[in-house]
Amino acid sequence: MPQHDREPAHGREDADGTIWFTVRQAAAFTGRDRQTIYSWERRGHLTDPRLDEHGRRIYTQRQIAEAERTTRHNAAATRRAA
Repeated sequence: MPQHDREPAHGREDADGTIWFTVRQAAAFTGRDRQTIYSWERRGHLTDPRLDEHGRRIYTQRQIAEAERTTRHNAAATRRAA
């Protein structure tokens, strides 16, 4: 569930128009906890991060959306199998 006390998700846009998010920004973008984003990394749903100027992992908006879709698909498949 989204929490209303979170800061808005502001990624940074590169010259190609790709929007990049840190883990914290990705959590705000999806309305999920940061630990969920870390879980997606551990499960391999988020791969090939770049590093920002502070050494933080950053992912594209597309990568984050795909990880969320994969997670939803896997959860739905698990419910159907049960």
